[in-house]
Amino acid sequence: MISSPAELSAPFPDLVRRILDEATVLDNQIIKIDHFLNHRIEPAFMTAMGREIGRRLVGFRPDLVLTAEASGIAPGLVASIALDLPLVYAKKYAPMIEPPAYSRIVPSPTKGGETRLVIGKKYLWSGARIVIVDDILSNGRTAKALIEMAREAGAEVLAAAFIMEKRFKNGRDILEALDVPVVTLAQVLGVTEGRVQVAGL
Repeated sequence: MISSPAELSAPFPDLVRRILDEATVLDNQIIKIDHFLNHRIEPAFMTAMGREIGRRLVGFRPDLVLTAEASGIAPGLVASIALDLPLVYAKKYAPMIEPPAYSRIVPSPTKGGETRLVIGKKYLWSGARIVIVDDILSNGRTAKALIEMAREAGAEVLAAAFIMEKRFKNGRDILEALDVPVVTLAQVLGVTEGRVQVAGL
């Protein structure tokens, strides 16, 4: 079982190279890799990243993958295929979500405004062993909301995995304070003169 923090967040070389070569930076805060991660998706590369996340999560022995609409669905789905588990995703609030449901309001610092995430209660159950998979860990607000909803259902959150983490934000601290181990494939340490600095290279 992969269990040490260093192993769980070891750099995934192909991803690190692409971030260094291709990422664009806005206001020294927003790191855009949406041309292969969450707007335009490259199936083969997403599959490779999702399989690696699955490899790192399998030792936790989960029975459900949880993510959030919409950017978490692609990595969550590939990881769930690798783990041979169902995927549940929190929907952005819509009136057709049948009650009863769990919900949380999540502020978005990059997009502005707030989003309500909703999960039908029939899809989470007491005693479920859950891993969270999402695209980017920044301030940790979405992951925290997913953890809270899962725990409200009586489920156990074993770990939270992300394609990319912004280490210069406080998301990891928030999740670790909730006793949830963090798994990442690339850790961005910061931005210097418009250039992304990534751990491991």
